[in-house]
Amino acid sequence: MTATNLNHPAGLRPVAPAIAGPWPSYAQFKDLPERQRWVLYGSAKAYRDALQLQGLAMAESYDAFIKRVCAELDI
Repeated sequence: MTATNLNHPAGLRPVAPAIAGPWPSYAQFKDLPERQRWVLYGSAKAYRDALQLQGLAMAESYDAFIKRVCAELDI
């Protein structure tokens, strides 16, 4: 996928497919013991990183993602 970029010499630049956020929701895990919620927090960050390493762009900023996941997991 490409998009016009008038500031780029060729006029085109690759665009990563964007995943609309917030996704996925971790709210269903908020009643787990705190230790398990922290493990899920680490997993959520690793999953997002893995998607980005595959070239996917997240519509939700990293700061918004962290804030949302912490709120959903109540940590």
